[in-house]
Amino acid sequence: QVHLVESGGETVQPGESLTLSCVASGYFSTIYTMAWYRQEPGKQRELVARINIHGDSAQYADSVKGRFTISRDNSKHAVYLQMNSLKVEDTAIYLCYAHALRDYWGQGTQVTVSS
Repeated sequence: QVHLVESGGETVQPGESLTLSCVASGYFSTIYTMAWYRQEPGKQRELVARINIHGDSAQYADSVKGRFTISRDNSKHAVYLQMNSLKVEDTAIYLCYAHALRDYWGQGTQVTVSS
């Protein structure tokens, strides 16, 4: 079983930057795709960014492309999300996702962008 723990969620002002971290622990062999999702109350969960096993290919939601960067460090079993030029509409709970032999989710970390 894989246990995912996110960190880094804070309240920031528009235009500021924030970096989220997610570390996987537990019993597992290989973690393939890792990703970040986000969800606002009453809204459908959406994919923000995902990255392949080698960390050399990533996909982003159109709304964050050019502002967010996903990366991973397999030696640390970690995935990161660097968020720049944050907007009010980026406010959401951000959840870490990992696919090994099955899907795993973190508990989520709150990111609030407000003036």
